[in-house]
Amino acid sequence: MRVFCRGGGGGGGCWRNFLDAPFQLSVYTTTRSNLGAENNVDLVLNVEDFDVESKFERTVNVSVPKKTRNNGTLYAYIFLHHAGILPWHDGKQVHLVSPLTTYMVPKPEEVNLLTGESITQQIEAEKKPPSALDEPVSHWRPRLTLNVMVDDFVFDGASLPADVHRYMKMIQLGKTVHYLPILFIDQLSNRVKDLMVINRSSTELPLTVSYDKISLGRLRFWIHMQDAVYSLQQFGFSEKDADEVKGIFVDTNLYFLALTFFVAAFHLLFDFLAFKNDISFWKKKRSMIGMSTKAGRCPQLSAVPRAPCPVDGYGSLGFTLELGLWKVKKALKMSVVWRGLRPHFQFGTYSESERKTEEYDTQAMKYLSYLLYPLAVTRLSGQVELRYPDGRCSHLPRPAWQAFNTFIDDVFAFIITMPTSHRLACFRDDVVFLVYLYQRWLYPVDKSRVNEFGESYEEKPQRKPHAH
Repeated sequence: MRVFCRGGGGGGGCWRNFLDAPFQLSVYTTTRSNLGAENNVDLVLNVEDFDVESKFERTVNVSVPKKTRNNGTLYAYIFLHHAGILPWHDGKQVHLVSPLTTYMVPKPEEVNLLTGESITQQIEAEKKPPSALDEPVSHWRPRLTLNVMVDDFVFDGASLPADVHRYMKMIQLGKTVHYLPILFIDQLSNRVKDLMVINRSSTELPLTVSYDKISLGRLRFWIHMQDAVYSLQQFGFSEKDADEVKGIFVDTNLYFLALTFFVAAFHLLFDFLAFKNDISFWKKKRSMIGMSTKAGRCPQLSAVPRAPCPVDGYGSLGFTLELGLWKVKKALKMSVVWRGLRPHFQFGTYSESERKTEEYDTQAMKYLSYLLYPLAVTRLSGQVELRYPDGRCSHLPRPAWQAFNTFIDDVFAFIITMPTSHRLACFRDDVVFLVYLYQRWLYPVDKSRVNEFGESYEEKPQRKPHAH
């Protein structure tokens, strides 16, 4: 027993969990939102000798009234009451209500792009007026997920958690206050992909009722998540957008999700370090020997059309584009001279080694163009290709932080819903980075060798003498 009560476990201000009596679980359906008596209700599931510790899942057929088939609503009433007593005659019962239908614009039917629509589908689509395709209709929720909090937790009646308090019902047994079992309906398990359109000919529809026990901590977390999704819908999120948020919590293990949030913090840190490392490298760069100018220009050209759309997930694209254009300007040795109001661009001259690198770059991009179209390999591949004819890696930046983010993206690729092509692109970047590491091993940098500028990696900058 866990006690959260100042007066101990037996004081009048302490509330105990009432789980000793034999319970029965009953699920009814009705078209009324307020249930006054047992009239006009249908019993769809009755679990006698209900054990709160035992997990189960059952599928039942639910009769759909005519009112519901005509875009009406059908509700499910879930009662947890004493065994052998009708819930209407039990003063110690707890119940919740949940709609089994929801209104939504029907999704267009998926069509096989290879075979196309059948003649029957085309005829049915022509019969429907254009306005009918945009009208919301009743959809059936085929899942009903129930939970009961089973922790033997003693609450302090003077300081109850607000999130749990609305699900609690108290009874007085002698001098001790008990709270009845906390029944909870998991609305996050209702996904848009599972919804079924209710046709006028649908007299019965399947309903899968699943039950599992839940701890107090998980219950409170789930309550907050449901409230957050509801708030998003009140702020204008569509059903589909809210469903994607649900999928993050429902389709992913909570421990793995917590790890993902932890890794996301490092992703943000590595992004910042990658920007810092990139700026530092290009700021010191004075020659383009061994550097691919074409591989640097391609990402910037593709980023220009997306720059005016920061709301579509490209919030930092403006800064990235500005940084990329600055690197292209240094790579092309370009300077801007203003003559009045007209800018004139001037380009510097390349050395013999830089012209040789440009020839290798042109040849490398020619071969990479065969991979460019199917795999979109542009960014680092040009630099990797240059290593073989050049035989050096000393001029290549070390994309360590970008590589860490690439492996982090691999984790997110299997958590967030995204196209398969994007998931393959994450592994494509991994392959390119592994090739880069192989070339680092194949062409080690001789730090004792003096480069064309008379510099050596082993030379340490001379410190200025201290003034006495």
